[in-house]
Amino acid sequence: MQVAKMIFFSAALAFRHARDDPRRAFRLAVRLALRVVPGRVRPRLATWARPTPKSDETRDLRALLATTGTTAPKRALGPRDPARVLHFVTNALPATQAGYTVRTQRIVSAQRELGLEPHVVTRLGHPLAQGVTDARPRVGVDGVTYHRLLPWLPPRGPVREIRKAADLAGGLVERLRPSVLHAASNHMNAAVALELRDRYGVPVAYEVRGFLEDSWLSRDPARTENDEFYRLTREVETTRMRSADLVVTLGEAMREEIESRGVGDVLVVPNAVDDSFLAPLPNAAKLRAELGIAPGEVVVGLTSTFYGFEGIATLIEAAALRRDFTLLLVGDGPERPALERRAAELEVPAIFTGRVPVDQVRRYQAVLDVFAVPRTADRVCQLVTPLKPLEAMAGGIPVIASDVRALREIIEPGVTGTLTLPENPEAWANHLDQLIYSPRTRGEIGQAGREWVAEYRTWRAVTARYLTPYREIASSAS
Repeated sequence: MQVAKMIFFSAALAFRHARDDPRRAFRLAVRLALRVVPGRVRPRLATWARPTPKSDETRDLRALLATTGTTAPKRALGPRDPARVLHFVTNALPATQAGYTVRTQRIVSAQRELGLEPHVVTRLGHPLAQGVTDARPRVGVDGVTYHRLLPWLPPRGPVREIRKAADLAGGLVERLRPSVLHAASNHMNAAVALELRDRYGVPVAYEVRGFLEDSWLSRDPARTENDEFYRLTREVETTRMRSADLVVTLGEAMREEIESRGVGDVLVVPNAVDDSFLAPLPNAAKLRAELGIAPGEVVVGLTSTFYGFEGIATLIEAAALRRDFTLLLVGDGPERPALERRAAELEVPAIFTGRVPVDQVRRYQAVLDVFAVPRTADRVCQLVTPLKPLEAMAGGIPVIASDVRALREIIEPGVTGTLTLPENPEAWANHLDQLIYSPRTRGEIGQAGREWVAEYRTWRAVTARYLTPYREIASSAS
């Protein structure tokens, strides 16, 4: 049954992608069907949930704004379990490894420790829509249950996707009887949860982990804030925020942005680290040797997804100005080929490892003498606080970062880290000089950062912030 669903779903994706060319669609469907059994495939398809032509994107957003209320009859749910929370996310472990999926896993794991019983539901079609041939309806990750919504056919358009996802998730709501539906960005997950609220009366918390319109703006220089796509995306996201019973976000800058849109009483649950990140870093000697790093060589680097707004090009150019340290760049993403070319052009000693498993991240962090966060001055970087620098700080690694508002929320200059001008290689080179030639300064900053994270930013500590608001919205909905 699983193999049949994988083949059928892949074929449907092919015909949806190339519906104007039946012969091409047929050939693509056959290739996918032949490749579907061996394990992991990544067909270069536009996802059925997000059409690529701009005219389709804006049309879909207008359709989402025009859709109000549910078309399904309301149903009596009966007594709800006060400990159960049903999370709705875009993607998840083990199929997708990213900061987004790690945050989900850490939150629900901490909620379990605090006495809740969380379950996670991934977006309709995940992971098949991403080319991962795994049609299991449920998977477990370290005791957390992830439920997948896998239709035989991908629905056409986002409105139908929301309704189909709610139809499939409705069975889980009826069986689990959760007290809260907790949707994480983006607005599609919020829309599914709100549809289920209309059907069953279960309150919705919407966790805004980023601003979709600003993320896309930073990745496409052709877009502007006057673009219809930008405006409509912002309007859809704002509508979902205002419709939720509770809005959660990651930092103070994000809270202020959300409140400026007419949303009140926003709960801040910042990024944090698992307690295991506070343990001493593993010995790095073996990995250093494997990477070809000489004993005593200073290593500056990061773990990241390589998007333009991460500003990694600035770090490479700063390294070219100094040439007295090695760059270790751990991760992958659309900017990686360009960054590799730039490092080669400037003859910078840079090691690109590609993506590494989650359980290996600390091994690579242990190699670093300085952890860099060279984010650009883009609006998305001013608002959204990343997770990776917190993990480095927890290990006692001194952090140098761009002086943008979101990073000022976790770094006190000269105490828990170093801040410097974004997109300015000369400023980066100068501040790196102070860290490279003063092991004592590195040690003091690293220790202060670790102590701050241990006191304020563990998942167990920040996740406790959900408990009272959950109870309040659950009781008001009873």
